[in-house]
Amino acid sequence: MLNFPESTKVHKRIPKEAFYRHLPLSAALKEKIVSDVETIIVENSLKKENLNLADDSDVREILLLSIRLKKQDFDRKIVEAIARQNLHKLVFLLVYEDKCQLAVYHSKMYSTDWIKEKDLTLTLSGDTLAEIWDDLIRQIAISSKAVLRQKDYTVNEQLKIQDEVNRFNKLIQKTAKAAWKEQQPKKRFELYTKLQKYKKQLEELTNGKA
Repeated sequence: MLNFPESTKVHKRIPKEAFYRHLPLSAALKEKIVSDVETIIVENSLKKENLNLADDSDVREILLLSIRLKKQDFDRKIVEAIARQNLHKLVFLLVYEDKCQLAVYHSKMYSTDWIKEKDLTLTLSGDTLAEIWDDLIRQIAISSKAVLRQKDYTVNEQLKIQDEVNRFNKLIQKTAKAAWKEQQPKKRFELYTKLQKYKKQLEELTNGKA
C-alpha cells in the first residue's frame, strides 16, 4: 500500500488532452496517450507544508500520478516524455487490470516489476523533500538489497552500482547458458572461467569493494 499522509491526497482526474496540451510532445506520442492510456489522476501532492517538514530544499513538490492503461504492453516513451517535460518531480503508478508498477525518471526511466496492486508498497522517508525524493528513487530503481545497504553512497552513486549489478547479472546468466550448451571441453572451461570472474566482480561490487 501507499503510506502517504491524508494531508497529501488530491485524487484529481485530468483529461488526457488537457494533460498534454501544454507539453511539447510529438503528434505520435499524443496519439499514443490517447490509444494506450485510459485515465490520468493526480493522487498525491507532497509539499513541505502538508508534510510538516521543517527544512527547505531545492525540491518544492512531488506529485504521484496514477495512470490506468488500456494495455500492459504500452509505449513507455509516454511516461518518459511526460516526466522529462514536466517541471514537477513525478512518481508514476502504472495500473493495468489488477497489476501495477511504479516508475520514476532520474536521468533515465526506472521502474519496478509488475505486481498485484494489493502488494504495492511505497513509503516516505526523509526530513526534506529532496531527501524524500531520493528515497523514492531508491525504492523504485534499486532492487539489490546489497546496494541499498551501502549508506555512504549518494543515490546517483547507488544507481550506477545497480546498473553494473544488472549488467553482471545478465553476463552471468548469458555465460552460464553458453557454458551449459558448449560441447568442446576447452571452450567450456574458458566460459566457466569467465563465469567465475563475473561472479567475483559482482560480489566485490555488492560488497562495496569495486
